[in-house]
Formats: sequence, C-alpha cells, structure tokens
Amino acid sequence: MNLSPIRAMLAGVLLAGSLIAVPAFAEDATTPKADVPRSEQEVYSDLQLFGEVFDRIRAEYVDVPDERELIRAAINGMLTSLDPHSVYFDPQTYSEQQNIIKGEFGGLGIEVTMEDGVIKVISPIDDTPAAKAGILPNDLIVELNGKQVYGMTLNDALDIMKGKPGTDITLTIVRDGVADPITVTLTRGIIPVTAVRSYMIGDVGVIRIISFSEQAFSGLEKAIHKFFDDNGGKPPKGLILDLRNNPGGAVDQAIAVSDAFLSRGAIVMTRGRIAEQDQRYDAKPDDLDALIKDLPVIVLINGGTASAAEIVAGALQDQKRATLVGSRSYGKGSVQSIISLGVDGAMKLTTARYYTPNNRSIQAAGINPDIEVLQDVPDEFKGRDEIMGEAALNGQIGGGTEGEATKGSSIYVPADHDSDTQLQYAVNLIDGTQANKAFPPKAE
Repeated sequence: MNLSPIRAMLAGVLLAGSLIAVPAFAEDATTPKADVPRSEQEVYSDLQLFGEVFDRIRAEYVDVPDERELIRAAINGMLTSLDPHSVYFDPQTYSEQQNIIKGEFGGLGIEVTMEDGVIKVISPIDDTPAAKAGILPNDLIVELNGKQVYGMTLNDALDIMKGKPGTDITLTIVRDGVADPITVTLTRGIIPVTAVRSYMIGDVGVIRIISFSEQAFSGLEKAIHKFFDDNGGKPPKGLILDLRNNPGGAVDQAIAVSDAFLSRGAIVMTRGRIAEQDQRYDAKPDDLDALIKDLPVIVLINGGTASAAEIVAGALQDQKRATLVGSRSYGKGSVQSIISLGVDGAMKLTTARYYTPNNRSIQAAGINPDIEVLQDVPDEFKGRDEIMGEAALNGQIGGGTEGEATKGSSIYVPADHDSDTQLQYAVNLIDGTQANKAFPPKAE
C-alpha cells in the first residue's frame, strides 16, 4: 500500500496512541459487528481511508484548512462517538478543566451537556451568574450571542461561554412549558466554587457538598469539627449530608468523604474491560469516623445527584450507615480517566463502571432513596422540575444491574430552608418528631 508521508505519519501516531479510527458505515450483511475482533489488515485499511480523506481535504477544500484543528476534530469525533462522557480537551480546555477540579474557574457557573445538537443544562452552580439569572436544569441553550448552537461541538460552545470576567454574553433559552424563547444576558466572572457549605438547624448539623472538587473532603472535615467547636465540644444530634444537584467530580474525593463516615468495608469497586485494572476501595478507621460514629446520618439525593455523589450515597446506603431521603439519583455509573496527551491536551475516556458495596451498577438506573420525599413544587416550575438522567442520553453505555430509569426525577430545591420539604423531613427524623422504619438503617 502506497501511503503518502502524511498518511503514514497519521497511521503511526494513531496506532502508537491506541486510538483506532473506525469509520461509521451503514450496517449491512458484510459489515462486521463491533464485538467481532477485526484483523490488523482491516484496521490498517480504515486508517488508510482516514489518511486519504485528510489528504483530499488538504489539497482540494475551498479554503486552506487548519490541519491541526482537522486532526483534533477527528480525535474528538472518535471519542464523542463512544458515549456522552468521552471527549478531547485541547490544551486550553484541559488547563481550564484542571482549574475546575481545583475549585475555581472562569465563566457562568453552569454544568451542561450536549443533547440533540443543543446545550442542555444539568445544573447551575449555587451563587453564580447562571443561578442568579434564573437558569434552570433542563433548559436548552439554542443561541450564544445570537449564534445558533446547532452544529457546534460542546467545546466550541464552552469556548464562547467562557471569557474575560466582567464581559457579557446573551443566551437564548428554550424552556419546556414556555411558549417563546427566553433571552437572558449574563456577566462572566471568576467562579470560586465553595465545595462545602454547612449550617445548623436546631441541634442538627447540615453539610451541603456542592461538588467533589479537591476541596470536598477538607470542607467536610472542617464543617464537622465546627459543629463540635460551636457546641462546646458536644456533638450535634445528627448529621444531614446534602448531595442534591451535586454533579460529581473527583472519585478520590468521593472515597475520602465516604471513608469519613465508615470504618471498614467496601466503598466502591471499579470494573473495566481489563480485569487486571479492576479496583476495590475500602474504608479504614480514622479519627473522623470515630468522632461521628454514633451520630445518625441522613443523605439527601435527587435527580441531580450524579457520579461521584452517587458513589457516596451508594456506599453509605449499602453499608447501612445512612438513610437516603429524596428522589432517585441521576444514574451516572461510569468512570472517566483523564489521559494526558502532553502539549496537545488530554482526553477524557470512559474506562470502567463503578459498583456499590452490594455489587450494584447504577448506570442509567440511579439510586433509589430509602424514603421517597417529593418537594412542594411551585406552579411556575411544575412539569419542568424533573430530569430523566443518564438513561435519556444518546449513546449511554448501559450495563446497570437494575432496570434503567423510565421516568424523570425532580431536581427542584427551594432556596428557603423552611420551604424545603426534603430537608425538613430529614431534620424531623433526627429530632424524633417524624418516624419511618427506614430510619435509622438496620444492618441485615
């Protein structure tokens, strides 16, 4: 086969990086199934096709193309064809993603995904421009500064939404139940994300973990010690861990937070295609879990509780350490690895499913609460307060051990604690003014 130098180089790079480009053909009787191993010759033929297309674009496209962007687009196309969570990060985006994990980033303060060619809001982050402007989960962003989102990649859209702090951006939003598109202008800013907020309601300590950034465990630890210090060294009557609308984050932080409530046993297991890389993470006794081991714990979850937050909820539920109150969680039971590509950025690749201590994969199924408590939803939000979760995403990997979700789960949480039905129910359980056989949980 007489590959041009460019095509030969591309083939070598792709093979060296274990990134095999397989074009999507219409399936017919001669098209091999995905689970049938392909010969090296077949793979090499596909790589030759990729090189041929690349050469023709370089030689004949109406304008001189940016060859680096072509390659990056091809890489991103491979990754995004796998599932909703695998993606390529160019160097700038990779740097920004690292800042998000550290707990600070610039932008609007909004967790989004791509669905049917437009941007779908998963959740606005507390006290950010997006939250203050009234952006809601399930909102569809169809235009950015008057430019249609349809046809953009998620990275393209994120690049537009980011920008210099103090500058404005106009979003056009389609909201279910609202006849006309909504136009809203937001001012960009540096978004310092406080991972943990805590407060007391009577004698009950409430710890809200907003996201699992690198600040999550340290924030939890400080909150627990503050409860004791503010009460002259005496413990609170119980603890409420609020994980509602927490989109997840770093798995190691989820493990550390779970370990704070457990002294032994499994927290989470991960299993991928390569059995030798499967892992199990166990709790170990430490000073923090010894400090709170006698305190009753309730975990609040809802349709926006996802990923790393579900690891914590599943571990404490299976280990009978906490009672889960609220509505079914999101159902993201997959693990993504960030793989550095050096100066060319990084890729986020789905490498495993995670399993709770009772060997449950909650992928696309979510975690059901021990006690279902629904919010009193204001009339203006009714019908728009639910999200289907992972089960509704195109290309989600499936593989859960329970049936996939077939209906939505509420993501509405009122700002006023007194109006928060789920929170007040949890407080009443700990205070003893409300009773339920699921609280406290009993070991089998």
